[in-house]
Amino acid sequence: MALKLSLGIWTSLLGLLVHGQGGLKTGFYSSTCPNAEATVRSTVEAQLKRDPTIAPGLLRLHFHDCFVQGCDGSVLISGSSAERNALPNLGLRGFEVIDDAKTQLESLCPGVVSCADILAVAARDAVDLSNGPSWSVPTGRRDGRISLSSEASNLPSPLDSITVQRQKFADKGLNDQDLVTLVGAHTIGQTDCQFFRYRLYNFTTTGNADPTINQVYLGQLQALCPPNGDGSKRVALDKDSQSNFDVSFFKNVRDGNGVLESDQRLWGDSATSSIVRNYAGTIRGLLGLRFNLEFPKSMIKMSSIGVKTGTQGEIRKVCSKVN
Repeated sequence: MALKLSLGIWTSLLGLLVHGQGGLKTGFYSSTCPNAEATVRSTVEAQLKRDPTIAPGLLRLHFHDCFVQGCDGSVLISGSSAERNALPNLGLRGFEVIDDAKTQLESLCPGVVSCADILAVAARDAVDLSNGPSWSVPTGRRDGRISLSSEASNLPSPLDSITVQRQKFADKGLNDQDLVTLVGAHTIGQTDCQFFRYRLYNFTTTGNADPTINQVYLGQLQALCPPNGDGSKRVALDKDSQSNFDVSFFKNVRDGNGVLESDQRLWGDSATSSIVRNYAGTIRGLLGLRFNLEFPKSMIKMSSIGVKTGTQGEIRKVCSKVN
């Protein structure tokens, strides 16, 4: 009886994992639009061949979507007062990839696949095609009808302390492990000088740079971003392998080579630094495997934030505007 009960509980847990969270399930379109995910993947692949920097763009686009109104594609809606025009969203990229995939899917299966799901699947493909892990994305999200720039003011910022970062993630049901794991997405991509240059000059009251920056790396960053240089100049967030999804980002944070202040702060907190240390590892490749296992788990959790399912929301015909 006890064995049967524990087997029953295990089967239920497995069912929860397979069906995802928040009413989503893997293979949601298997009968209504069987080529949905393959279509998204081929679109992402074609775009990455033209511009590899679109991979981090898609990942960030999905992240910014989920943190405002939940993962409902609201960040994709255009309009003067829409989310995508909020200050933290002005640098977002990858909209054209989602639009391209949507156009193809509307001709294949009209009115079936949501923009929110296209974005979640594209984010997974962007990681996979950057030599990162792959995972089954639970689908079945519906598209939201509300998109307001005023609601995007609470997005995580490079200026956030660990306390603030922790609170913003906790508000979405994400813990310290998820925080460090998802920030690990900075293993690919770039940022602008204007978002971290303040760390390089006059950071302290005595006019010195941020003391947590590795001295050798400080010189390199100052050469890339001089005091009065171009603020929009792009700099890799992972100095060693900016187009490879790997654990070198965590090694950089451990060694004082984090670019954004919020990234480097992960090393100054006992709870988050121990997670960084585990991911960075001491034996090449061995503990990096753990990040590859944990990243999909945190992504599935994040991409289930505040989802609309069933009869909620709608299936947009064009991702940039409500029906």
